[in-house]
Amino acid sequence: MTYTENVWPGGFTANVTVRNNGSSPVNNWRLAFTLPSGQSVTSAWNATISPSSGSVTVTPESYNSTIAAGGSQSFGFQGTYSGSFSKPSSFSLNGTACSVS
Repeated sequence: MTYTENVWPGGFTANVTVRNNGSSPVNNWRLAFTLPSGQSVTSAWNATISPSSGSVTVTPESYNSTIAAGGSQSFGFQGTYSGSFSKPSSFSLNGTACSVS
């Protein structure tokens, strides 16, 4: 997966692409990660993120709930932060750790 951010003082956007490197589709995917302290999600597109801070879970919309074998799905979100900005340190897709590039 990829996590690309655009940061400005007090705010940021993140664009995330989840790839399926397997040979079968992933249905009803869920991506879990922990936002660093001081970060909060204010809005999202192509997915729902809940709760807005701390340990969050991303759930897809009905139109992008399957990741085809060899395919990907993307979503993004906008947020705020206090202090210095940092990316989440780890992600898991349906309970399995993901590599981030």
